[in-house]
Amino acid sequence: MNRPSLLSSVAAIAFALALPSSAQFNGPSIQTGGRLNQYAPLTKDQALLNPAPRDPQLMQGDLITVKILGQEDYSPIVRIGTDGNVLLPLVGVISLDRLTLTAAETLIAHRLEQAGMYKDPQVTIQVTDGPNSAVTVVGEIHGVVPVVGSRRLLDVLAGAGGLTASSSHVITINRPGESQPIVVDLGTDPAGSALANVPVFPGDTIVVARTGVIYVMGSFKAQGVVPLSSNTPLTLLEVTALSGGPTFPAKYNDLRIIRTIGDQRTVVKLDMKKVLYGKAPDPILQANDIIFLPDSFLKSTMTNGSLNSILSLVSVLFSTLAYTRSGN
Repeated sequence: MNRPSLLSSVAAIAFALALPSSAQFNGPSIQTGGRLNQYAPLTKDQALLNPAPRDPQLMQGDLITVKILGQEDYSPIVRIGTDGNVLLPLVGVISLDRLTLTAAETLIAHRLEQAGMYKDPQVTIQVTDGPNSAVTVVGEIHGVVPVVGSRRLLDVLAGAGGLTASSSHVITINRPGESQPIVVDLGTDPAGSALANVPVFPGDTIVVARTGVIYVMGSFKAQGVVPLSSNTPLTLLEVTALSGGPTFPAKYNDLRIIRTIGDQRTVVKLDMKKVLYGKAPDPILQANDIIFLPDSFLKSTMTNGSLNSILSLVSVLFSTLAYTRSGN
């Protein structure tokens, strides 16, 4: 074998060992991590958390009981029809749809007085069934809980079976007429739970999410699953600490956060050292996020001894060159 061929062979072997293998990646493209810190903020507006007592509205489908104070013989039970009307004794057909309870009571009292049957009757209406008499609880627990006027959040959750071990303590309330959901954190502190025990009203929908997990892969001392806390957000640095920290071969500038929303998967590339030293925000993680920290090839070769093989080949190369020169 001549000198050029020998040198080419040794160089090719050294290059092959030094070059990490790679495969085509058909998944999503790498994106920046600007949106990772977004999460539903807790509601702080006291007008939303503790609204003034309100007069419920009657609506189609409500089953109501009409009573007159001191008149036990008058207590018809009727349901508001799809046209918003009801048929009441001594009154006839009357429209109650979208009237508040107070307005409906005043209207019925006026009609009874007009009919000459009662003088200044004190009318009360009780909603016993229908969309205006219950709160719906969905998510990790679910049920339909009767509510007259208003009830406290913890009472309604207890009526639906209570929070489970996998239930998030961050509760979302969707209220008709409000553009934004109401988000409260019950936490685990009784004092904090009391502050978050806000009133809920008929027609509200309470969403109880499920606490999730974070999957940790790659160059961490402890790979596996990290459960999300039910009452506080979990950040990348906190998961890193719970996983024992990165190992020596870790490639800090190539950490990946893989997040799936619906059928869309996003891969976000971060420089972990920038996060560690406060030069980049510490991302808030979501349920089912996958954290992957790849190895640095150079560090790996130093760890597993492959670097010694490369150095040996280089030594052989220099010995060959020296031998060739000495033969000239």
